[in-house]
Amino acid sequence: MNKTRNKTILQLLIHISVWGLVFGLPFLIFWKYNDFDFLDKMLHQSVIVLSLLAVFYLNYFVLIEHLLFRKKTGKFILYNILLILSVGVAVHFWNEANFPLPMKHGNIPPPEFLPRTIAFLLRDILSLLLTAGLSVAVKMTAKWYKMEADYQEEEKKRSEAELTNLRHQLNPHFLFNTLNNIYALIAISPDHAQNAVLELSKLLRYMLYENNENLVPLERELDFIRNYVELMRIRLTADVEVKMEINTPSGSGKAVAPLLFISLIENAFKHGISPSRPSYIHIDIHQSDGNRLVCTIRNSYVPKDETDRSGSGIGLENLNRRLEILYPHNHIIRTEQEGESFISELIIPLNNINNL
Repeated sequence: MNKTRNKTILQLLIHISVWGLVFGLPFLIFWKYNDFDFLDKMLHQSVIVLSLLAVFYLNYFVLIEHLLFRKKTGKFILYNILLILSVGVAVHFWNEANFPLPMKHGNIPPPEFLPRTIAFLLRDILSLLLTAGLSVAVKMTAKWYKMEADYQEEEKKRSEAELTNLRHQLNPHFLFNTLNNIYALIAISPDHAQNAVLELSKLLRYMLYENNENLVPLERELDFIRNYVELMRIRLTADVEVKMEINTPSGSGKAVAPLLFISLIENAFKHGISPSRPSYIHIDIHQSDGNRLVCTIRNSYVPKDETDRSGSGIGLENLNRRLEILYPHNHIIRTEQEGESFISELIIPLNNINNL
């Protein structure tokens, strides 16, 4: 509301300033004349300015709004012709009646290309025509800016709604994968399964209640990643090597979009562990160039069996769409196989925490 009011006040001040300049400029031109001539010329100029104001604002507030914007172009042109002719003729004859031009060579007028009345009438009408055109240009520009602002606001709301929907998709996807791991752990170690449920409750609290903003403190997101990796370690055997290195300055005052890296880490645990041979998952997260966060995950490449239906790819699809919304043209993501390894890397900019 305040933003709209401030914008209206600014537009009003601009209009007043421009027309004040148009009206006040003659003072700078005619001040050297004697009092009688000065008053005559100012009165003459005031009538001209008032005629321009009438044509400008009748177009600005009435004709453009109710005819041109409603695609009644024919009526708009016709009413403008009538308006400009009426005002032009009225102003011209008012000036002729009050400020007649002196005749030269006695009573014999000088030779003219056009009769004086027609020449001055055309001049006045041309000025009014240009004023009407200026009114259309100003109004159309203001409407374009308003439409652009409305469009940007709609895009923002649409993006926020989509982000919320994507987060809601991610939560059950994450929960489904983690419950599968805990289910497999119950048969092996009920005690570990109990601990895993406790750790899962902490993760879900973060996912459901603490990440509802587009940005969260970096330290909080990194704690979530550490807890998730520790939860996944519980069910792993000695044949799986898990290394995680996080190298970011503590208390950096940086913020990051939540739950972006978890999809890549999930995939590493889901598809990078072999049940029949040694495998590994190496996670490296570090701050680069002071303002970018780099997450690189290297894990064993374990091709999926045709009967393996785990995962539908929703995690990566979700991640890519969120990146397009949150960091358009300002992120790097790559996933590729290198020999017997699979590499995932995500690079995103960091925001200052005061942007939260």
